[in-house]
Amino acid sequence: MSANAPRPPKDPLQILDTVVAEKYQILSLAGEGGFSLVYKARHLIWQQLVAIKFFVILEDAKPEIRDQLLEDFIREGKLMSELSSRSSSIVQARDIGKLQRAEGWIPYMVLEWLDGAGLDAVLAGEYRARTTPRTLNEAMALLEPVAAALDLAHRSNIAHRDLKPANIMLVGQATESDRSCKLLDFGIAKVMGEQIEHQQQLELTGQQITAFTPNYGAPEQFSRQHGATGPWTDVFAMALILVEMLRGGARALEGVSFFELGVASSHPKRPTPASFGIPVSENVEAVFAKALAVNPAERHGSMGEFWVDLHQHVFPESNAWQSRGSQSSDSRTSSQRPPFPSLSPLSIPRRLQPGHSQPPPLTAASEPRTSPSELDGIAPRPKRRNAAVPAIIGVAAAAIVAATVFTIQRAGAPAAAPLTPAASATTSAPATGSAATSAPLAHDGPCPKKMKPVNGGTFTMGSDDKSFALWVPAHKVTLDTFCLDENEVTVADYRACVQSSGCKPADTRPTFPKGESESDVEHAKVIESATEFCNWNAPGRETHPINCLDWYRADAYCRAMGFQLPTEAQWELAARGTDGRKFPWGDDAGDQSYMNAAGTEWRDWLSSKGLPAPTGLMYEKSDGFAGTAPVGRFPRAQTQSGQLDMVGNVWEWTRDWYSLYSKEAQTNPKGPGAGDRKAIRGGGFNGEFATWVNPAARYHQLATASAHVIGFRCSAEVNPAR
Repeated sequence: MSANAPRPPKDPLQILDTVVAEKYQILSLAGEGGFSLVYKARHLIWQQLVAIKFFVILEDAKPEIRDQLLEDFIREGKLMSELSSRSSSIVQARDIGKLQRAEGWIPYMVLEWLDGAGLDAVLAGEYRARTTPRTLNEAMALLEPVAAALDLAHRSNIAHRDLKPANIMLVGQATESDRSCKLLDFGIAKVMGEQIEHQQQLELTGQQITAFTPNYGAPEQFSRQHGATGPWTDVFAMALILVEMLRGGARALEGVSFFELGVASSHPKRPTPASFGIPVSENVEAVFAKALAVNPAERHGSMGEFWVDLHQHVFPESNAWQSRGSQSSDSRTSSQRPPFPSLSPLSIPRRLQPGHSQPPPLTAASEPRTSPSELDGIAPRPKRRNAAVPAIIGVAAAAIVAATVFTIQRAGAPAAAPLTPAASATTSAPATGSAATSAPLAHDGPCPKKMKPVNGGTFTMGSDDKSFALWVPAHKVTLDTFCLDENEVTVADYRACVQSSGCKPADTRPTFPKGESESDVEHAKVIESATEFCNWNAPGRETHPINCLDWYRADAYCRAMGFQLPTEAQWELAARGTDGRKFPWGDDAGDQSYMNAAGTEWRDWLSSKGLPAPTGLMYEKSDGFAGTAPVGRFPRAQTQSGQLDMVGNVWEWTRDWYSLYSKEAQTNPKGPGAGDRKAIRGGGFNGEFATWVNPAARYHQLATASAHVIGFRCSAEVNPAR
């Protein structure tokens, strides 16, 4: 062969250009590993690219156990299919089968084809180029979808057991803000290990064969004397991967041979960030020390527990994720921190997206990348990689509310019987927000004008769906019947209160603290862009919801009317109904005609301002409003009780200080007596993921924040005579 002659394509199985299972045309060899070969193929019926992974190690299976191995493989394939259908961050399993050959059969799995790069290749490139290592914030933001997927599996007592950078695929554009992560080989490592163990073949083809990758192996994988493998084994590997990212691609376990790596894995000197001179806080170092403990019993029990613990100390300002602690085996109790979801650059935290149906989560809302820190300003992204990092952007010091509470009537409402003026009350960010309330209301039927009754009873508040941390756990709540505004309080409503000297004007320009990774110039741009969404004194927006006002001014307005802000429980019952629906109108997410959330108009607006592109969109059409919409413009979103805009348009202040959920049943709960953050509900016009406009979703904001994406509505007691 000439030196310049093209080399024949590699084809270990000699199947190029053949058709497998009468529908998969084999195109090329895509990858090789110790257990498997991956071929690129085309589905001839759907005309879509797929990846076919042939598990060649089973070709040498002993005849007496071959059928059992195939049965195990099929069972694991089904498991992977089920998991991947529940998380967009797990590579999708499409089919399973076996390739017949003269030497025997080889099982294969058909997977979605991913165009991207393995995290191992990315880290290797960065190591060679001596790229500035990621910060822990950036590393966590990138890997949060993988953490979400692993947490999902761990809650079903399923462990990966071969977590490593090569099994994490970065899909999408070159910049990490435009990439998503996919977890590969889920469930397969387990069955491979069992099969190899079952055959008692510790050495095949002269090499040490294990069901895990030694560079990321936990002590119990090297020696069973340390205990059994499980979700805690994945926690160990994830901690090693994070340390590797903090080291700029240099591995955390140092060694060459299987024996050397086994010693390093259980050595008394743990491979924590501080052991490599990486500056982290004492709390963060303690989290890594726990995750990397030699004894599995001393580690976090699941990926959720580990990720919650990290979030608590890395993103304390955003409260992303929440420790499940002793309250739940699932490590996130719903109330303290945004989760995986990430939301939008205009006010919700940019963090992990558990998938666009969640993202996030809140992002955390993260959380919702997922996925609401951006809830009061445009959440900045890290400068170096534009990674989606959770950050709470709260409006800084709000004006002191000096509200003399008078009887007023909201614009457009029929006059009610006169109310007795209450004593003047001046508040300056009070600890509890309590204030004098007007005299009993004159009702028109069971409720005051412009309000509708919400029938009380017992309902399930929150959710046990751990894809979003803040609503966990589900718990029973019993409420009395109450009245709630049909619409969000409008600019006209609020103006009437101001003109009657009962309220202080809302802001025309939001003010909020600069993000940790945000420059002064970037922050100024964010504020300038967000200013146009403040509705106070904006021409033509009298019927839009009032926004850009802190909790204290919202509370003062409701009290001036003789009302109160609704509690979180009241808000959720009204928005969700008693049947646990996902949206006010049912379980279907609907489209742009149901609510004012982030459609193409939102993306276009961000682009026009030179702001980061959205991490997702609620729908790929325009609802016509880049900012707020007139209240009641989306009648299809009406709740069972007749309220409108309970999701979308603006988030809404509630009466409650933000606190953890409890599993215990409650009656008419009102939250703790003090705090610095108030619970907010309902999502806003920048809601990019379905999680953020789910009536069970919740977030928190500084009571002094004055955000363009937060408004409110009021509640009242039912006429006792009715």
